[in-house]
Amino acid sequence: MSNEAAPRPVTILPESECWQLLSRATLGRLVTSADGAPEIFPVNFVVQRRTVLFRTAEGTKLVSTAINRDVLFEADDHSATEGWSVIIKGVARSLHTDDEIEEAERAQLLPWTATVKSHYVRVLPTRITGRRFGFGPEPDREFTIV
Repeated sequence: MSNEAAPRPVTILPESECWQLLSRATLGRLVTSADGAPEIFPVNFVVQRRTVLFRTAEGTKLVSTAINRDVLFEADDHSATEGWSVIIKGVARSLHTDDEIEEAERAQLLPWTATVKSHYVRVLPTRITGRRFGFGPEPDREFTIV
């Protein structure tokens, strides 16, 4: 059985496309550590200057990003025929100076829930990777994708 016409089921994305995809997404997941255990938090976000910006209230998410500055951030999306996932390894920084907060406020990032989220956190990437997935039937077991 020839596989020449079959599309590749997984494609590694260039960094520029990763940022384009993230710029169109609004919901992602922040992965950090709290009390020595991994934690994951859904957050609405925006991309600003090739960083990820989100707002948070006092609590576990804010504390864990302050203590464990090394974080992962992931966003993804899909259609009926394909999907994508982008992962950022980076450093989370709470914004404190007037200039930082003014810049963050220009992003017009509004909380999705009816709660006060007065703290801005910016994820500064050290590495960004992405993959696009073509959906389709599982190939025969003898068929191996190289």
